Amino acid sequence: MQYGFVKCCAATVPIRVADVEYNCGRIIAALKEAAGQGAQVTVFPELCVSGYTCGDLFNQRALIEETQRALINIAQASKGVKSLVFVGAPIVCGGKLYNCGVAISNGKILGVVPKSNIPDYGEFYEGRHFTAFKGKTQSITIGDWIVPFGTDILFIAENCPSLKVACEICEDLWVPNSPSARHAPAGATVIVNLSCSNEVIGKSEYRRSLISVQSAKLICGYVYCDAGEGESTTDTVFAGHSLICENASVLAESRLFENSLLYGEIDVEKIENERRRTSSAFFGDNGADGYVCVEFETDNSEGTLSRRFSMHPFVPESAEKLEERTKLILTMQAKGLEKRLAHTKSKTAVIGISGGLDSALALLVTRRAFKNIGKPLTDIIAVTMPGFGTSSRTFENSKKLVELSGATLKTVPIGETVLKHFQDIGHDPACRDVTYENAQARMRTLVLMDIANQTGGLVVGTGDLSELALGWATYNGDHMSMYGVNASVPKTLVKHLVSVEADLIGGECGKVLKDIVETEISPELLPPDKDGKIAQKTEDLVGPYALHDFFLYYIVRWGFCPQKVLYLANTAFEGVYTEEEIKKWLKRFYTRFFAQQFKRSCLPDGVKVGSVALSPRGDWRMPSDAAAAVWLNSLE
Repeated sequence: MQYGFVKCCAATVPIRVADVEYNCGRIIAALKEAAGQGAQVTVFPELCVSGYTCGDLFNQRALIEETQRALINIAQASKGVKSLVFVGAPIVCGGKLYNCGVAISNGKILGVVPKSNIPDYGEFYEGRHFTAFKGKTQSITIGDWIVPFGTDILFIAENCPSLKVACEICEDLWVPNSPSARHAPAGATVIVNLSCSNEVIGKSEYRRSLISVQSAKLICGYVYCDAGEGESTTDTVFAGHSLICENASVLAESRLFENSLLYGEIDVEKIENERRRTSSAFFGDNGADGYVCVEFETDNSEGTLSRRFSMHPFVPESAEKLEERTKLILTMQAKGLEKRLAHTKSKTAVIGISGGLDSALALLVTRRAFKNIGKPLTDIIAVTMPGFGTSSRTFENSKKLVELSGATLKTVPIGETVLKHFQDIGHDPACRDVTYENAQARMRTLVLMDIANQTGGLVVGTGDLSELALGWATYNGDHMSMYGVNASVPKTLVKHLVSVEADLIGGECGKVLKDIVETEISPELLPPDKDGKIAQKTEDLVGPYALHDFFLYYIVRWGFCPQKVLYLANTAFEGVYTEEEIKKWLKRFYTRFFAQQFKRSCLPDGVKVGSVALSPRGDWRMPSDAAAAVWLNSLE
């Protein structure tokens, strides 16, 4: 919980219609089991204490009074259970019967939330027994407790102020003006829904979409608990289809017709961060006018986080989704380039081809753009510029890739030119320092820019998002171009994009692309080793791109603090990197990210393809002289 994770449980238990004592026993056993598993919020189905399908038995005083006694028993049995529990029950208030969610915690009833929207169509006839609540919050007495009764109640965790829970019931979600549309702007980060939604063909898909979209629109966690085994099957059947969602993501989903206790951890800190950055919508405590706030205590002992985090947050895990995303990203990149080529009336596109991943992707994008606008592929001028660090593997791969793609190959060795440049500025070539390296990168950019002028063309940039984050580019060298097609594509995704495209293209071109994917990532600015292999390996110097892309995603996209990023990385990369290694590279990321902002402040244009981008004109505005001390100190 110290990192904002709240464990929630949707508890669908088998019941017997109108057998209140039996149902009470199952509910008590389940809420204790959920608490034992660390659940801080537990939700039961609609009218679970009595059963939803009681029909005209709801008009029987015996059932209503037995239900009230059961609520008192459930509350007393929850003594010592430091979590918020919602159970469904019929409640009389002001002479009317309401379909309610009753909030219970640690031996007390805290509040009662009545249903606002009563369905009276199709197989539903709730209006025969229940009244739709449309009034203001008032008080009601249940046992020894006088508690608020109404829809506008926020249940707030004493030891986790970010956990603010509001409740709606079944049909409330399905109507256009849901109570949750008020609750979220009032500050509720988690919405619970006690439901008894019968199953028909196609309804589960619709239900899943509805809950997912509601959690996205409201930027909230949503715990939906559906009734299952035990409800009457006279005319309908109930499948117990429960879901736990977080801002569009389905964290957990039960199987149909299998009663279960479904668990999921909602990140309320993530929700609050996202709400702060979404300026078009208002979320906050100031919107809670008219709401009654009720505090409850949660168990703050350490538990095990069961939620899984991918090591590659930018890369879809299923092959099908990866292929789909690859096609979409390549299309977006190509469309951006097409517009720029048309606007500048460029005759050619000039690309520096190194035999590495980024330039391969840039060539694939440019080739696609040229095909789309009907320009001959020979007007793509792919320039390979061997220098002091160029290996035979990358040189041969760059030539083969260009030839097989149909572009025009131009080879411009830069070694002698750079040596002459060293003479001009008085630099000893034996001194292989930053000048030695950067002179080569800037010379390559000079060659590309001049060829573009010579051919009436446009220089297509190859640098990716991960390099921009780390500043792993030579200022006014490979840092510069006329349009950067890879500017918002992280390195881990570049690798997969090229791999997927290699499979789709196949043949000799596919083989070359596969070999490029398997080649060590390197700027190749230092001479190869004695065996002619790459000596300068990027990930040995700046750290693994898998880690840096993970850091980038959670720092830039979600604004998490260093401790939380470290915690999530330890969880995701357990068994791959030690905590000491992760911490070392996280420090390196923060240090470079802050120090290298000046390179991002003057980036060339480039299309945004994902939710994380560092364009100074779009997603990321940061002073070039900002200090990293706060972030680095917190890691200590």
